[in-house]
This record gives sequence, C-alpha cells and structure tokens, in this order.
Amino acid sequence: MQEDFYRIRRLPPYVFEQVNRLKAEARAQGADIVDLGMGNPDLPTPQHINAKLVETVGKPRTNRYSASRGIAGLRRAQAAYYERRFGVKLDPETQVIATLGSKEGFANMAQAITAPGDVILAPNPTYPIHAFGFLIAGGTIRQIPVQPGEEQLRAVVRAVHHSVPKPIAWVLNYPSNPTAQVADLDFYREAVRLAKKHDLILLSDLAYAEIYFDDIEPPPSILQVEGAMDVAVEFTSLSKTYSMPGWRIGFAVGNERLIAALTRVKSYLDYGAFTPIQVAATAALNGPQECVEEARAIYQRRRDVLVQAFANAGWEVPPPPATMFAWAPLPEAFRDMGSLAFSKLLLQEAEVAVSPGVGFGEEGEGFVRIALVENEQRIRQAARNIRRFFRKAGVQVPEGVAGQGGA
Repeated sequence: MQEDFYRIRRLPPYVFEQVNRLKAEARAQGADIVDLGMGNPDLPTPQHINAKLVETVGKPRTNRYSASRGIAGLRRAQAAYYERRFGVKLDPETQVIATLGSKEGFANMAQAITAPGDVILAPNPTYPIHAFGFLIAGGTIRQIPVQPGEEQLRAVVRAVHHSVPKPIAWVLNYPSNPTAQVADLDFYREAVRLAKKHDLILLSDLAYAEIYFDDIEPPPSILQVEGAMDVAVEFTSLSKTYSMPGWRIGFAVGNERLIAALTRVKSYLDYGAFTPIQVAATAALNGPQECVEEARAIYQRRRDVLVQAFANAGWEVPPPPATMFAWAPLPEAFRDMGSLAFSKLLLQEAEVAVSPGVGFGEEGEGFVRIALVENEQRIRQAARNIRRFFRKAGVQVPEGVAGQGGA
C-alpha cells in the first residue's frame, strides 16, 4: 500500500506537536508546566448556560439526531446577535448556519468552494486552518501580509494580476490569531471594493470579536460594509466569548449562495451538534451578557500582568489590543535559534509552554504566541521561572522586582 495518501502528503508535520510531546513528557516526570501554549480557555462556562444544557438533556426527544444546519432557534439567536452587535440584518433561514466550531465551518467551506488547483489568498502568519483547510481540499495558497492596510491591499492586487489561475477567495482574520491585530471598517470597505472588482470571495474569521481591551472600538464585522453580503461569509464562535471551547458551536453567516454551498456539504457529513448543546448555545446568545464583559475584564487583567511581569523578567512583550494572545518577539539573546527551538528550551529550562510562531507560517518565525489561559498567579510564576532561566543563561535582567505585576 502507498505509504502516504494524497491529502496527507500535502500536510507538513504539525509543529505544535513537538512542543506538546515535550510538555506531556515533562508532566509525566512531575514538572509543573505553566501552559501558555494552546488557546484553550480555562474560565468556567456561565452557569445559566450549563443549567439550560442540564434542563434540556433530560427531555427524551433531545437525544435524537439534530439539524445539520442548526436548530431554528439557534439560527434566529445568531441573527439577533448580529443585529444588536453590528446592526446587520440576517435571514436565519438562508444566511445563517451553525457549525461545529468556526474551525469546522472554515474547513467545510473550503471543501465546498475549492476545486483542485484553485488559488486562495491567505495571510501569513495565520491560524493554520485558514491555509490548510484549502490545501486539504486541493487548493493552492498564495500568501499575503497579515497587517490590515495598504501593503495587504497591494499584495492582493498583485496576486490577482500574476496568479495563474486567478485567486478565487481571500481570507481575513481580525482580531487576528496569532498577531492580535485589529481591522477597521475603512479597511473592510477597501477589501469589499477589491473583492467585487476582481470577483473574489471574502472569508472573514471573527472568532475573537468580543475579546478586546483598552476601550478600543469593538471589532467590526465585514458585513457592516455596504455590499459585503454580495461577496462575503463570516465565521464566529462561542468558544472564547462564553468559554465553551469543548462544546463546538460556531456559525457561518452572510452570502446566501455560499451559505447554501456549506449547508449542502455539511448535510452529507454531520447531523449537527447534540441538540441540548444547541439549546444551551441559544441561551448563551439570548441570555444575560454580563458574563462576556466579565471574561473580557479577566483577560485584560491577565494581559496587563503578563506584560509587566515578563518585562520585569527581561522579556518585552507588546500588549495586544484584542484576542486572548500576546504575539511576542523572541528575546534578543535567543533570536538566532528560531521560535521552535526557543519554545522547546523555554519548556525544558523554565517549565513554561508557548506556541512557536513558525507554526503559524514562515512569517511567524522570530515570534511566539503566548495564551492568556492561566490565572494571574500562574502568569507571575511563569515570569519568575523565565527570569531564573534568563539569569542562568547569562541574560541581563532588570534588577529587583516591583509592583503587583512583578516577576
């Protein structure tokens, strides 16, 4: 039998698995690893959401097959969320579909729209599914800058003029995972204009819409732009907003033709999430939203502690304006070794896990992604461990430790 199948040959070794393996080995030997690697929220799911799940699971009919595109009440709740949050009106019957998290939705949209050899424009660095979903489907990725601005817009125009065949779709992800950059409506207007001019599909990943800091304007939806509904689909998730990562509930909304294509593909592949989960997700969207504000405040405090404590340890980390991640350049003394080797060394010598930037694309080299998924005490512990490691390695660190954020 052939050793590697076609789609498997298109997938490189998973960079993060190397760090994950070392992390598991260290824990098996009793190490207390402060895990700031995977973006896996540690906050509890709000109680009113759990209560609705428990209430619904006791009803005999809810253990049957569910609806692949999402139960009607859940789709209506997502449409209501878009109207109150973004001022965007959606038809829950034709412009909203529930997915098994935004990652599954993105991957199946790639299956729905991609023919072998199709060219897709994707940012680099970016969350892996934005590129590999299309590679698995037989497409080809042309990389563009992640920064939302003129450089990216010019890169799209160049790609349209010089790619053979011409690109069919353009991936956007703001607030960005991993870089935490935020786009504004002016950028989205230009994106929509270019997409219409060059017949491009816009695929917007808005999974971190509700995690933003420092009184910045709430991140917008591309669908707020006039005419965006003609060319765009947007993906969202309840995973980070309501601390529901394992529940696997997300959405795709927007252009009716694209939503219909995704619906058709999913109808062959799944029956949707367990009905009680969908009912509880409906309660999340329709219920009190103070829990979202509380989670946002917790992530901001963690971010502030991390930035200050790591600075006291000798590692300057730029404060992210959004998401639950910091995108940190490698400390100067370790820049030549690369992000994967540094991540392994940090795990072995400081018992702190981070994600190597190269795992998000070659343009992520020289950075690591640090997730705000441990409490403030554990973040300070990570900083103390890093400070000791730096001193042992001969790196000059600030003298003394001051303030609540101290390492």
